[in-house]
Amino acid sequence: MAHPKIQFVVGIDEVGRGCLAGPVTVVAVAAPANLKFKIKKFLPAHAYRQAGGRQVKLPLRDSKKLTARQREAWFEYVKTQPRILRARANVYPKTIDRINISKAANLAATRAVKKVIKLLDSKLLSTSKIYLDGGLYLNIKALSASGYALNPRTVIRGDEKFNSVKLASIVAKVSRDKIMKRNHGKFPQYGFDEHVGYGTKKHIAAIKKHGICRLHRLTFVKNFV
Repeated sequence: MAHPKIQFVVGIDEVGRGCLAGPVTVVAVAAPANLKFKIKKFLPAHAYRQAGGRQVKLPLRDSKKLTARQREAWFEYVKTQPRILRARANVYPKTIDRINISKAANLAATRAVKKVIKLLDSKLLSTSKIYLDGGLYLNIKALSASGYALNPRTVIRGDEKFNSVKLASIVAKVSRDKIMKRNHGKFPQYGFDEHVGYGTKKHIAAIKKHGICRLHRLTFVKNFV
């Protein structure tokens, strides 16, 4: 019996796992398996380098291997592609402190996947592959209770191997950075607009000077207060 052709690839990745402040953010991206990932005319001019009058192709890579401008360009690409579906879930510090960061990331992954597969009809879902970047796992029991029969795979360095996971990593990074930069206006003393919650020397110094705010993860900053 012939196996059905894979129509969609769902990629899941997270950002913010090691931060001292802010949410852990997980994004699920569902893209057609045959989609060619190319950035064309809508890309902002500053994101291109000109070489002999020709536009250089922008590489699709894991978010950590792209510049901020390149990530923004791919983020806009995802937003403007009607064939690409996406969903995001954030889990915030109170929950992270209560259940730990690994469980919080997996909770966000399950929520993001539940959102994105609602956008796929049952036929597409049955012929889709689902890949999570290493360290992420879905709550299959919870998804099964909602009526979804899934067979996801967690793949080490999945953000280097699958385009949907690469896009998920980019969307998660850009989305979470925007959340933290918006919160800079509420808590300017911490410099969230620069380090977006990571444990830089400047951030740790600000915690020691000003104490903590509601965005900080108590289990992460306890050694600095």
